[in-house]
This record gives sequence, C-alpha cells and structure tokens, in this order.
Amino acid sequence: MRLRNFLILLLFSSTLFSQQLVKRNSTVVEIIQKISADSIKRNIEKLVSFYTRHSLSDTISQNRGIGAARRWIKSELERYSRESGGRLKVEFDEFIAPAGPRVPKPTKMANVIATLPGKIYKDKVYIVSAHYDSRAGDALDSTGFAPGANDDGSGTAAVLELARVLSKYEFDFTIMFVLFAGEEQGLLGSRHLAKKLKDSGIVVLGVLNNDIIGNTEGGNGIVDNTRVRVFSEGLPISRDENMLRLITQVGLENDSPSRQLARYFKEVAERYLDNFQIELIFRRDRFLRGGDHTPFNEQGFPAVRISEMNENYARQHQNVRTEKGVKYGDLPEFVDYEYCANITRANASVLYHLANAPHPPQNPVIKISELEYDTTLKWDLNTEGDLMGYNICIRGTTSPLWEKKIFVGKVNEFTLKNVSKDNFIFGIQAVDLDGNESLIVIPLPGR
Repeated sequence: MRLRNFLILLLFSSTLFSQQLVKRNSTVVEIIQKISADSIKRNIEKLVSFYTRHSLSDTISQNRGIGAARRWIKSELERYSRESGGRLKVEFDEFIAPAGPRVPKPTKMANVIATLPGKIYKDKVYIVSAHYDSRAGDALDSTGFAPGANDDGSGTAAVLELARVLSKYEFDFTIMFVLFAGEEQGLLGSRHLAKKLKDSGIVVLGVLNNDIIGNTEGGNGIVDNTRVRVFSEGLPISRDENMLRLITQVGLENDSPSRQLARYFKEVAERYLDNFQIELIFRRDRFLRGGDHTPFNEQGFPAVRISEMNENYARQHQNVRTEKGVKYGDLPEFVDYEYCANITRANASVLYHLANAPHPPQNPVIKISELEYDTTLKWDLNTEGDLMGYNICIRGTTSPLWEKKIFVGKVNEFTLKNVSKDNFIFGIQAVDLDGNESLIVIPLPGR
C-alpha cells in the first residue's frame, strides 16, 4: 500500500507534470512557411500611404482617408478570394456610430470582413481581427498625418496575410478575418459586430485580436524580438451573481474561457515557432488602454489581445515630429517586419488547430455526489466522425499552465483513481485522428 501511494504521488508531482510532446502538423509547417514578412511590409506601407485612416476622415478620395483605405482592404481580400477559388465571402459591415465624446455627430463607419465558411460548422466561428483606423495626437484630428504603421497597421497587415494564406485551405469551423473601424473612437466597430453576432445566434468560439504587434524597441530601451504578450480576462465581464458564486466556490478565478484560449495559444504557437515565447498576461488589457477583444468579452465570447512585448509611447498616438533629437510618430521605419511575421505565424498555427479540431466537449461535469478519494469526470460524447477521443487535463490549483494530459480514449466518463478533486484543476479536451485538439473546457460540479 505504501509503495502504491508513493507511485501515485510520484505520478502527480510537479516535476513530472510536463506537457506531452506533440508532433508538428506538416500542413501547419507549410502554412507558416508561406507567411511573408515582405508581404506584411508592403501592406503596412500601403496603409500608411493613405495619410490618415482616422475614422472621421475623408471617405470620398481615392487615395487619402479611411474611405480609400477600407476600399483597398476590401479589394485585397477579394483578390485573395479569387486566388483561392472564391472561398472568401468579402463584405463591408456598415453601421452608424452614435454621437459621443470622440464622434461629434452620427457617422457611417464600416468594418471589413472576409468569411471562410467551415465544412461542418457554418455558424460557429473563430475570429482573427485588428483595427485599420489610425489617429495622431488629438483623437478628433481627422485631417492630420496619422500613419498608424504599428497601431494598428501591423495587426491589419497580419490579418490580411492570414486571409491570403489560409483561404487556400479548408477548415471544419468558420473563420472570420475582421478589420475593425472606430477602435480609436471607442471600440465602435468591434462593439457593433460583437452585438450583431450575439443577436444573430452565431457562436463565437474564440477571438484573436492583434493590436500593436510590430515594434521590438521599447521606449525604455529594451529590445526584444523573441516574445509577444497575450492578454486574457480572469473573471468574465458577462458574469452574473450565480456564476460569480460558483467560480469563487470552486476556485475557478483563473479559468475563464478567454484564459483557456490564451493557454491554448501559448501551447500551440510555441510548438511551431523556435526561440519565440508567448507571455501570458493574466489581465484583460493594459492599464489606461483598451482593445477590440473587450466588446466580445462583454457579450460572453472568449477573446484575447495579442500585443508586442515592449511598447514605445513615443510611437503611439503622436503627431509626427522630431524634438530634441527624438523622432515621434507611428512610422513604418519603426516596424520590425520579421517580428510581425512571427506573430502572424503564431496566429496561423493556432487558427489551424482550433478550426480543424473537434467541437469543445459539451456539458462537462465533475461528480461530487459523495466524499471519495477518486475524481470522476463526465461529458457528452462528440458526434464528429474523425473523433479519436479525449484528454483529461490536470494542473495544480496554483499553476498558471496545464501540467499533464492523459488520453483516455473515446469515452464520455473517466475516473482518476486516488486523485483528490480537492487538490487539482481539471479540464477536458477533444482530440481528432489528426491530433487536432479542441479548447479545454472546465467541468462544473454535478452528479
């Protein structure tokens, strides 16, 4: 008996809680090799050429202002669709932004969306996004030079590159490539789309929002081209009192759906990118700042923000100028295009696996009918024909990352013998025959 207990302790010790080695998918390797830093550079320079992409700027001119910019973005996405055999549905998502502190009068704005329909799940989507509008020092200056090379030309170029490359492949889930307007005026485009999708019944399984992903030289002098931050909320914004009570009772303050998406991003991206690290930041966003993932959080959708490791505030929301030998302004010369391409590759690897994986397990339960020394989990069996089975995921209650995965086969209930439910966080993950893994879901107490 002592030997048996020792072996159980050894199995679940922190030193052995390492992730299983997973082979790289050859198609994903092919995809990330196709992502081009030169293509990203060309697109950022083109975006800057519109002089300003302020959401209140000129919409008539063919070469200046947000109108010209959004028409060009749409034309690029339409070209990618033609090159992929018409796979992408490209459209403007128009709306009227109401008057507010940064919008003097009601104004028509337009998101640009390219949708790649899934083979199986048409109305369940993953979104990769950025905002294409820009600003200079004054949030209401709609005529001054606002190049927006990094904020958020870098994210826009990344989304365009992802659409160019991924549109040539098929996926089980629908992918939406979204470029938002009105971010600098108060997250207007994303707030409109998040509500629209919620009201339409479309299920958003995850949002990867790329905002400011091209700078590697921080304003503090730190240069780092090997790390990127992924921000995720802890307690869901959309929680009610019952949910909050359950979260605190069970100890799931660090296990929101958005946080599971962030962990997934890190695990998958680091599998494919050598010498490139995903830094998980366990808060919704930076201090005094906001991003287009937040309106999706508000609607109850998992969403994360992806941002460069070290920001330079002299290159954000600044009028272009030189003072005391320091250059200010969001100019293309400050963008590290290979770094931006690496973040784009990270997005591509994650999107591929998410959109080809089985549906995340439904109705996950951790049984609590009686006091016992074992842990029993159950869930609904997936219906996909290529389902291989499920992983039981385990980590200590203080660990930020999943520490062990146990493949349990094609079952809908599993008991971990002599493993106390009191001492660990548990998750359930569906896996298909190609090794694509779903997002991890957390079982809730039940019978």
